[in-house]
This record gives sequence, structure tokens and C-alpha cells, in this order.
Amino acid sequence: MADALERLKVLIDSSTPIVVMETIEEVRAVRMVRIACSALNLATFEWSIASGLVRCGQPAVETALVTAGISGGPYEPPEDAKALYNSRDPAQMLGNLEGLTLEAAFILKDFHRHMDDPVVVRRLRDVGQKFSTNRRTVIITAPKVTVPPELASLVEFFELPLPDRQRLRQIIDETLVRVSKVHTLQRKLDAGGLNAMTENLRGLTEEEAERAISQALVTRYALCPETVTDVLQAKQDQLRRSEMLDFVQDSSTMATVGGLENLKRWLAHRHGSWEDQARAFGLDPPKGIIILGVQGCGKSLCARAVAGEWKLPLVKFAAAAIYDKYIGETEKRIQKVFKVAEGLAPCVLWIDELEKVFAGSGPDSASVDAGVSSRLLAAILSWMQDRATPVFVAATCNNVIALPPELIRKGRFDELFFVDLPNQAERAQIVEIQLSKRKRNPKEFNVDAVAKAATGYSGAEIEAAIQAALYVAYSAKQQVSTQYLLQALQATVPLSRTRAEEIAALREWARTRAVPASIAEHNAQGA
Repeated sequence: MADALERLKVLIDSSTPIVVMETIEEVRAVRMVRIACSALNLATFEWSIASGLVRCGQPAVETALVTAGISGGPYEPPEDAKALYNSRDPAQMLGNLEGLTLEAAFILKDFHRHMDDPVVVRRLRDVGQKFSTNRRTVIITAPKVTVPPELASLVEFFELPLPDRQRLRQIIDETLVRVSKVHTLQRKLDAGGLNAMTENLRGLTEEEAERAISQALVTRYALCPETVTDVLQAKQDQLRRSEMLDFVQDSSTMATVGGLENLKRWLAHRHGSWEDQARAFGLDPPKGIIILGVQGCGKSLCARAVAGEWKLPLVKFAAAAIYDKYIGETEKRIQKVFKVAEGLAPCVLWIDELEKVFAGSGPDSASVDAGVSSRLLAAILSWMQDRATPVFVAATCNNVIALPPELIRKGRFDELFFVDLPNQAERAQIVEIQLSKRKRNPKEFNVDAVAKAATGYSGAEIEAAIQAALYVAYSAKQQVSTQYLLQALQATVPLSRTRAEEIAALREWARTRAVPASIAEHNAQGA
């Protein structure tokens, strides 16, 4: 948080003419600007279409804010504070700014709604050119700002960081004090519970975190273990509303995945490598893996199980939701995804069907989608290469030929695993897992015979056959038996027959380019 404040002070003190703060946290943004201006001995003005341009920097108030830090409530201008004459109109207000000689920062709220007016843009450009020679800065705050090309050389973007653990802990304490003034609250949470609540709040903005805590406290009338879960649920709901990341609740672990022993061993060796002890040992946190292979062989299940095995949060990347019709907005959305994922770290970021994210990123991308896919690829490559936070990317892929070669090289992902059709031992494991999942004792079935009959079947096809056998047995008012399972398998045409040529080509490609996720058939027990 201190780094962000220092950068803002540098921008203002170096005569940056226009600073754009794209954020929904207007109160926090204004507070940070006022603290920066107080430290620089600059006046602060605020403008809105409702109130006009008002000077809001009172020395005593500024000093109190600096002493208290960035926390605290929103600043309320004095009752006798008056707007400058004729300053509600944005064009007239900018004309007034041109005539001011006072060194100050001018916060323009929701100014994005006026950026399509050519008179406003022209006057803002004139103001920016004059402000670049002294300590006067226009600061535009809005949820989303499209900067006209005439202003591009005058603008610097400033991003409000997500709160860190220390700040989140402060927000918990501040919210508890505030809510306690209205409601009688019981405090039943120990230090470990407070730490857990802090972790559950990571990835939220300050306002979102405060709202989640308030709702949890008022719901329970207590700070108790249940509020820790309530806060996590609130975070999941807010991430879901963002439509770019989905918080996935999944209890799967690698024990629920049949076979894939090589992949399981690789993951086991890297368990806990994001912790402080591992860093002290000289380890860097793993970057991620690509799991490619035959459809229905457990790629997505395995990607989800990584989070359960490592006991980390799992968030799913929604590729379709990041695309926007306006030029430049898609790139901003993907940066927001990265920001939220890093705020949740350590976590697992699941990207399903990776090849579809970059479907248009080839050499002719400019003619297909104005180059959006290529710029999206460049942003993801840069993030994969340079990120320092422990965000493990678990990506799945059905058509590796469609992936850009620069994406699958070492340095972006740690390893490329190929998941083939299960061998005999793996099929037996899958049958046992699926029977146990449906409250059946595998010892009551001839699992080896079922696994042998399922030669060439994927894990999903074996699961579907067992489900079909249960339907038939239920309709006949009988208990499912090995015979029902065998009949269901015989009635199924596996993908290995209908897409034999494609599977053969995929195997040939992976033979020298990817690591087998399973042990060799002749080494597998029961092969």
C-alpha cells in the first residue's frame, strides 16, 4: 500500500498533467489523493457534475488523515465549502482550471461520461499542456475510462492495488469497531480464526472486503468461526458476479483420479513449494502445467484435483467473458484477472480448453479480430514469464496443434503432460472409484473383467456406462451386477473407434514432445 502511495506522490510531484484512476473505489481513491497532496503541501479540489468544483483540503483534516493512514471514513467537505462559480458544466470547469495558478490536484469524478464531447476533450488537452510545466495535476476517477487519442501523450494510468494481509486485518478490526457501535457483538474468534478470515478476504477490494465482513457480523451478531465461512461465501459470490473468474468449490483430490501416476508423483514433489520454508530452501513456486490428451480421460478432473490435493483455492478462468467490443478493453480485463488471481495467491488458476482462448492468435489475427487475440496472447505470455506470486496455472487442452508454440515452451509452463486412454490397471481403478462413488462395494464385482471389457474406453465413457447400468438395474428393480456393467459397455461405441485417426495423430505428436501422465502399460499392475 505504501508503494502505491509513493508512486502517486511521484506522479503528482513530477507534474504529470493527467492521471487516470480506473476503479470502483472512489472514496478510497479520493482519500489516497488527498493524503498524497497533504504530504506534498498541495491543495486538493474535487469536481462532480452535481456539486461543481470544490476545494476540500483543510490542513487539520489532512494532517489527521496522514496520521491515521489510508484507513478511515470518507472526507466530508465543510458545510460552508462553496463551489467555484459556474463550475458544474465540465467544459466551463476546465476553462476555469486554465486560469488558476494555484499548485493543486483536481479530482474529476465520473468524468468518463464527458470524454466523448469534443469541446471537453479539447479543453482538457489545453489544461494538460499547461499543467505539464508546474505542480498541477488533473486526476480522473471512474470505473472505466476510454482515453481519446488526442490525450494519450498526456495521461498516466494509476492502479489501486488490492489490499494485502496487513491491510485486510486492519479492515476486520475497523469494521468490528464500527458495527459494534450499532449492534452488540460477541467475539469468539481466536488469532488462528482471524488469520483464516484474512486469507478468505484476499482478492477483494477494500470496499468489497468491508461489505463482506459487515454482512457476516450482522448475520451472526458475533465474530465467530461461522463468520469465516460466511466471508468466503461472500467472496465467491462477488467473484462470480465479475464474470471473469469463478470460484470453484470442489472436494476432489488426486485420490479421486484413477491412474496418472507420473502426474501424481510430479505434483506430490511440488506440494508446499510456495511456502516460506521452500523459498528459504531456494525453491521458486511452480508456474503450472498443461494437461493434453484424449477427450474424456480426466484432464479437467485432474486440474481441479490439484487444488484439492494442495488445499488451495481454485478459480476458473472464463475466457469468453474477458472479450469486450471496445478496442483495448479486452486487454484491461485480462490484466484485472491477473490482479485478482495474484490477490488470491497462493491459488490454482484453472484454464479449461486452453486452445480456444487463443483461437484467433495466428499470423492473420489482425484481419480476424483486429489483433485482439494476439495482444491477449502477449499479455498472458508476459504474465506467465514474469509473475512472482504463487499462482499455479492448471490448463487443459484437447488440440495441442492449435496452441501457439511460444506458449508451451519451458519458462511459461513447467511441464506438458499427455493423458492417454487408461491402461488395464487404471481402468480397474476408475471402475472401483466410480462404484464407490455410487455407494457400491467394488469387491462385489468382477472389476478385472469389467476393466478388460472397457479396453479403449476413456474414463468418462466408463463412468457413463456404469451410470447406464444403474439406470437399467433400477428400472428392473434389481441390484446392479457385473453383468449389467458388461452389457452397458458393449452398448457403448468408444471415442477410440469413432476418432481413431485423430487419437493416433495426437499420440504420435506427444510421443517425443510431452511427458506421459501414466506409467507404461507393461509396468502397470494388472496390465
